[in-house]
Parts: sequence; structure tokens; C-alpha cells
Amino acid sequence: MIETNLAQAVDATNDSGPAYDTNIKYLLADKQILSRILKYTMEEFEDMEIRDIIGCIGDDIEIGTRPVDAGLSNLGRVKGTMTEDNVPGEGNIYYDIRFTAYHKESEMKILVNLEAQKSTDPGKLGYHLENRIVFYLARMISAQKQTEFFHSDFDALKKVRSIWLCMDNDETEDSIEEIGLDRKVVFGNKKISYPVNLMKGIVVNLRGRGNHFAGEDVRKSPNVLIAMLEELLSGKTAAEKKRILTDEYGMVMTAELEGRIQIMCNLSENIEADGIKKGIKEGIKEGIKEGIKEGIKEGIKKERIDAIARMIRANAAKEQIILYGYTEAEYTEAEKLMYMNV
Repeated sequence: MIETNLAQAVDATNDSGPAYDTNIKYLLADKQILSRILKYTMEEFEDMEIRDIIGCIGDDIEIGTRPVDAGLSNLGRVKGTMTEDNVPGEGNIYYDIRFTAYHKESEMKILVNLEAQKSTDPGKLGYHLENRIVFYLARMISAQKQTEFFHSDFDALKKVRSIWLCMDNDETEDSIEEIGLDRKVVFGNKKISYPVNLMKGIVVNLRGRGNHFAGEDVRKSPNVLIAMLEELLSGKTAAEKKRILTDEYGMVMTAELEGRIQIMCNLSENIEADGIKKGIKEGIKEGIKEGIKEGIKEGIKKERIDAIARMIRANAAKEQIILYGYTEAEYTEAEKLMYMNV
């Protein structure tokens, strides 16, 4: 019996193999989500309807992992291949997701790269993310030699857009930034006739709290894209996410999209459960350590109190005992214990 899309999606929810990060990439590569990312980050698509933008996304969506099972819905269908950019003499680069977008009215072809970035902290990364974005853009341009243009036909270069979803921003930092070339006259009156918009980096700043996103504990972002992505990547249940994406953002729950949301929620729960287990284990370990420390401290304290008690019994004066390095509080405690034992 041939399995239905729904059966395949149900089976997928029990698959513990795919890593959490990989599943996020597949979710983001769904055409319904990609179309919204294009609409709210790229001026070429801002005035278009979502359904029309979906039609502008090529079937060459690439994700740097194995392909998903064949036969799922074409509405969100993605093709998984190794997203390697190999330029002789320049080393290899692996993109999270890349695809082609076609602006049909102007017959423009745009090469798009989408990256899911957990940390933007230079201390953790060892570099500033902005420099990596510029590097990716430069590679997307240079890789067009002998593919998009030949010889010196530089006007045949296609626009490139590198979109970065950064997931570690503070509560008030939900924002979208652009990084690109800027042209200005620094002397004289030269008229600028040709815009320099060939390459552009776009940073979408999402608010994150570890593995759980801000949709649950802070205000909803007024930006439609950020609000939608924060819901998608939040720690809410799969059922709640599906309801929000359908009711508030008009998405169609295809078998593939449903399956991916479910897998991500399952993996998120596993990560959280593992974290709790680890925390308990560490807590017990720390508790034992603290117990030993306290025990040692109490042992030392008892010895000191006993020593003072012996000195009191030998009629040593309080001042003399304190001169030996004992504290007044210790003397009082030893005295109290002696009276209790009388």
C-alpha cells in the first residue's frame, strides 16, 4: 500500500535522526516561509502578493543535507543537495540554504542565500559576523564567472542577496538591517547615474532566550516577518504553532510543513529534557560537593568550639581565649553549649 503524505509526515515525527539545526533549515526552506522572507526583506518583492512570490521562487532550493523523501506537496517542496561553492584557489564554502528568485515583471534573476545564525557575539565566533556576510556576498559574485557571465560581460552579473536570521538579540532589538555598497560624490558635482545595488546583506534580528524564542515572554514584534519567525522558532507546541501560522499568517499546513514543525518541536522537547536531566545531575553533584564543604566547615567549627570549652573548664579568661585567635561569637557558643550540658 502506498503511503499518503499524511502517513509520511506522521512517520517523520518519530524520526529522532535529523538534528535540530538541520530541521530548522528545512523549515525555513519551505516556499511559504521563503516567500514571506523575500516580501519583507527585499524591495523587489515588497509590493507583491505572497502567492505570486511563491511562483517566483525557483525549484533549485538547496539545503546542505540529504534530500527529503520524494512525493510530498509541491507547495513547499524543497530539494536538498550539498550547497558547496567551490571556486578554484578560493577554498570551499557551504551555505545553509540557497536558491534563485525571479522577478518576472522585470525579468530579473536574483541569487539568494539564507543563513540561520545562533550567535552574533564576536567573542564566541572569533570574528565579526558583518565581515563574514561581506565575504559570502563577494563569493556569490565571484562564483558567477563562467556560470552567469563570460569573459568581460560584467553587466550580466546577477544581483546577490545574503539574508541572515540572527537569533540571539535582546528584548528590544527586533530589527532588520542592510549591508551593501554605497556610492556618493565626495568632491565636485558628478551626477550618479548607475545605482550600485548588485550585492546586499540583510540581517533579520530575532530575539532569543537560549533554545526558546521571545514569542512567549516579551511583546509581539510589530514587524510581520520577525513576529512570524519568532513564533515558528518558539518553544510552543506543534499544535499551537500550526494554529498561529494558519490563523494569523495564512499558511497552508502541507504534510511537509506540518511534519517539519512537529519534528522541530519533538527535538526541542528532547533538548530541553536532556538539559533538565543534565541540570539535575549537575545539581546533585554540586550538592554533594557543597555538603562535603559544609561538613568540613562544621567539623572545623566543632573542633574550635570544643577547644574553647576545654579552656573555659580550665578557668582561662575570655580575653585570653580570644587572644588565641578565637572569635567572641565562638566563645559565646561554647559557653552556651556548656551551660546546656550542665
